[in-house]
Amino acid sequence: MPLHVHHLLLVVTLAASLLASATSSSSSSSSCAGRDDAATIAAAFRHVRNFRPPRVRACRPVRDLRLPSRNLTGAVSWSALANLSALAALDLSGNALQGAIPGGFWRAPSLRAVDLSGNQLGGALRVEAPNTRLLYLNISRNRFTGVDGLEALSGLVALDVSANRIRAVPPGLRRLARVKQLDLSGNAMQGRFPGDLPPLAGVRSLNVSYNNFSGVVDSGSAKKFGNSAFVHAGNASLVFSDSEHSAVAPPLPRRPSPSPPPPPRGKSKKGGSDGTTTGTKKTKRSKARRGHLSVVALAVIIGVASLAMLICLVGCVACGVTRSRKNGGKDEERKKPQWSEKEDEEEEDVVVAATKGASAAPVVLFERPLMQLTLADLAAATSGFGRESQLTERGGRSGAAYRAVLPGDLHVVVRVVEGAMAGLGGEDDDPAAAATAFRELARLRHPNILPLLGYCIAGKEKLLLYEYMEKGDLHRWLHELPAGRPDMDDVSTGGDIWESSAAEDKRAISDWPTRHRIALGVARGLAFLHQGWTGGGGGGASAVVHGHMVPTNVLLGDDLEPRISDFGHPPLAGGEHHTSSATPEGDVYAFGVVVLELVTGQAGWDEASVSWARGIIRDGKALDIVDPRVRDVEAAGPEADKEMVEVLRVGYLCTAQSPDKRPTMQQVVGVLKDIRAAPATPGASQSQPA
Repeated sequence: MPLHVHHLLLVVTLAASLLASATSSSSSSSSCAGRDDAATIAAAFRHVRNFRPPRVRACRPVRDLRLPSRNLTGAVSWSALANLSALAALDLSGNALQGAIPGGFWRAPSLRAVDLSGNQLGGALRVEAPNTRLLYLNISRNRFTGVDGLEALSGLVALDVSANRIRAVPPGLRRLARVKQLDLSGNAMQGRFPGDLPPLAGVRSLNVSYNNFSGVVDSGSAKKFGNSAFVHAGNASLVFSDSEHSAVAPPLPRRPSPSPPPPPRGKSKKGGSDGTTTGTKKTKRSKARRGHLSVVALAVIIGVASLAMLICLVGCVACGVTRSRKNGGKDEERKKPQWSEKEDEEEEDVVVAATKGASAAPVVLFERPLMQLTLADLAAATSGFGRESQLTERGGRSGAAYRAVLPGDLHVVVRVVEGAMAGLGGEDDDPAAAATAFRELARLRHPNILPLLGYCIAGKEKLLLYEYMEKGDLHRWLHELPAGRPDMDDVSTGGDIWESSAAEDKRAISDWPTRHRIALGVARGLAFLHQGWTGGGGGGASAVVHGHMVPTNVLLGDDLEPRISDFGHPPLAGGEHHTSSATPEGDVYAFGVVVLELVTGQAGWDEASVSWARGIIRDGKALDIVDPRVRDVEAAGPEADKEMVEVLRVGYLCTAQSPDKRPTMQQVVGVLKDIRAAPATPGASQSQPA
């Protein structure tokens, strides 16, 4: 073979090899799409404090980025986040993120759900690029002053802009034809109702409370969404119409009135059905006969209407209870919407089978025995157990919970009993056994225990009444502020009372003595449960194991004194935290995790994060993980730092892997009292542990 031909073949072979290598490299590069997502996320949060990068699998694009309640502070680089081409769900709720969101962020092609609630984001939210794939947007409890370009998000199914500073209805809101859940409450927003809103025929859930709307609320809207959707919703120009032609005050829920008694014999009756006076003896016999027939007809009509209203109330109760059970399969600590490809489908196909006469089931209030209430009264106070009164679909191990205001301005939470409780085997227990069990639970009284106020047994359904705690639970207080509620006068005057309330709560979060007092109060409540109730006539004490001690089950009073809730259930199956939660030792471990969350300000604890924190405490670096909101205040000093470290060591001892090495809750109370002298709990009973 000639030499030049050999050289030519060599060159061709080398070129082919290089081409194949380049093709392979290109193929490998394209098959590893998303390999730079970890770097993109790091760049997006480079100015955010307390950010810990999530685990990102190699060559797999990031589709979900969920960092709720991580105590994140600072400004996110939204333009960098928009480069995550596969990002479908973003959850940064319950942090302290600041700054504005540029309009270009919404160009991210795969976004379907965004939750930015409970931050300090502000300015005008602008949407510059169309995004028809976005279904869910929650920017509630921030500082946004306006929303522009909403029409570009034409696929939205749920929109929550409540508790911001948006003073005018977003211009493109009326063009969101697919919206089914809409919350505009708490903005002092001006606009026309319903003209500035999307078509209400397709909206299932609506809240326009605490705004300055004008217009007309027809009877159909008031009935569909409930009166609580329109609390202080407008100025004098917002009227409620009971028909197409007359405007009246907003309707109030009321019990059906009984049929009027027939007039006494020999006496006349004023105000017949036609509005005329029938007391004159000289009235013709025919008119008298017609008047009597009218009265009888009116009595029959009212009687039928009363019966229909009673049946409706019973149906509402059964429907609400059935819904809570259908949606109660997940043990969610916080109420979060879940998204799927079938978001538009109706989920409320419920068959109602109400027990005859259940609306007359009595409500037993232990401290107000003379108050005569029935299940019908509870239904009226909760708008028929509707969603506008619903606090949670399912909390802890119980069913749905509803807020109600009873006569005498008694604010309560009505919770549905779901499954076994307080020694009950389930739904089939007889009413007498259930009543006895509830009375025993009500005897557990302690300043750090949420007391049972009463109950209602209607057939197989059981409802419990507890005191309503305005401050919410410990998780919300730690991670979801600002959690203030708009004051009625604030909305009408444009003042800053609401922001002042939130500011007070935020100052309390930064107060170390308050956090120590919460830890001590929870410890006292658990110690009381563990030592058992000895006040009955049965002799020995019977210990009560909580079995699910988490921050959402610690409620806070107006003075931030903690109260333990959701006790009296059989423990959760499967055990928790390296031990069965069916024992006092399991409660001790769970309390230790609550202490870690309370002092560090970090949420979402699992076995791995507990092990990580224990390692840092064991190495003598506990101050490194203390919540910076506490350490940054001027009052914090060397003495406070020492107390924080000691309380973290209590959490370390309580989370020992071996149950035998954990202290008792009564010992924990003593240690916490030694760390920092705290004032005696007001109203503490003699049975309170020392």
